Amino acid sequence: MDNNSRTELDQLGEFGLIERLAAGVQKFQENTVKGIGDDAAVIDIGDQYLLMSTDMLIEGIHFDLSYTPLRHLGYKAIAVNASDIAAMNGIPQQVTVSVALSNRFSIEAIEELYEGINLACESYNIDLVGGDTTSSLSGLMISISIIGRVDKNKVVYRSNAQVNDIICVSGDLGGAFMGLQLLQREKSVYLANPEMQPELEGKDYIIQRQLKPEARLDVIHELNDLKVIPTSMIDISDGLASEILHICKSSNKGAVIFEDKLPIDGMAFNTALEFNLDPVTVTLNGGEDYELLFTIKPEDFEKIKNQPDIATIGYITEKSAGANIVLKSGNSATLKAQGWKHF
Repeated sequence: MDNNSRTELDQLGEFGLIERLAAGVQKFQENTVKGIGDDAAVIDIGDQYLLMSTDMLIEGIHFDLSYTPLRHLGYKAIAVNASDIAAMNGIPQQVTVSVALSNRFSIEAIEELYEGINLACESYNIDLVGGDTTSSLSGLMISISIIGRVDKNKVVYRSNAQVNDIICVSGDLGGAFMGLQLLQREKSVYLANPEMQPELEGKDYIIQRQLKPEARLDVIHELNDLKVIPTSMIDISDGLASEILHICKSSNKGAVIFEDKLPIDGMAFNTALEFNLDPVTVTLNGGEDYELLFTIKPEDFEKIKNQPDIATIGYITEKSAGANIVLKSGNSATLKAQGWKHF
């Protein structure tokens, strides 16, 4: 390697960096079924698979404490990790929580953070079983590791979507991104004039979608009750378009989705217009909704078609067709990811 060569992080981006680092990783244990490259690692423990995932939340990158209550932050830290287990069709069971704290945090503030963590653990029936605390020179950092379980015949990867599978998404999209836009706008207004009152009335839903998202474990239970095992699945953290492209890449397939089928939240739609943003772009690229994107066999459509919280938005195609969105005008456009970039 040329000692003078240097590649900047933003040249690769988060996913490019992961691919580059993963290329040098070897597997030494027979019971490691799936390592890097999905929402969680999969370990063979006999009659079931153990699922493992980890996530970091960094102040100034993933959250802003000027408008994020510590209790909500604690709840969100657990929820976004539980979502990774759900994306494997599994049920989370235990977490460890590690925090790095600067001396500007009081004991009472840390307790408030853990109130949110404990509330989420109670909500999702997860045990907090350990962690670590250390000091920080640059604000608050939270690292969560989570484990769950799934029956071997029910584990779902990103990589098994088949041609003609139906693309489904839970809940509605766009709310978390527009909630973030509102909060950032009101912060700017406050900094310019601390006497101004925040204009957040009537926007509770999209603000909650940003500050206190929920892992869709209810959808996992619902699919189980309906006897539907998705052919592929991922949670929507970086944006719908990005996640569809992840499934396409992992499954070596293409996709078609329809603009008029996208489940955008009404409040998010109207707020996007207020901000002079295209609601479709917000829906495709907003991120942090933590809904589940999954594909099902065509014959399972009858089982889910009457579920009010599951939208069917398109279907899987051959890889050669690429990933496309059919607009309301009838025109087709290439699906591109413009979502969250971490570098």
